[in-house]
Amino acid sequence: QVRLVESGGGLVQAGGSLRLSCAASGIIFSRYTMAWYSQAPGKQRELVAAITPAGSTNYTDSVKGRFIISRDGAKNTVYLQMNSLKLEDTAVYYCKVRHVALGVEYWGQGTQVTVSS
Repeated sequence: QVRLVESGGGLVQAGGSLRLSCAASGIIFSRYTMAWYSQAPGKQRELVAAITPAGSTNYTDSVKGRFIISRDGAKNTVYLQMNSLKLEDTAVYYCKVRHVALGVEYWGQGTQVTVSS
């Protein structure tokens, strides 16, 4: 049974930092690309950052230079370090895993990030 458990969300002032974590179980971690998505109220879910098993990363333009995605194979965990947070970063953040060959995907339950002025 695949399980993705996100943590680290919360309320932070603009300019502050948060680190999100997503702990995966029930998968062979090294065979999955890991990604973070965000969904703001009334908007579609969109990709924030992704990291392949080899460690290649990509980011949406709005977070480049502020957010860092990383993964720890020993802990089966992917992280999203969020720095210089802005009001517009407020959203529910979801972890997603995708098998690199089979394409099967799994989603976490989401964690709320709220940035205040």
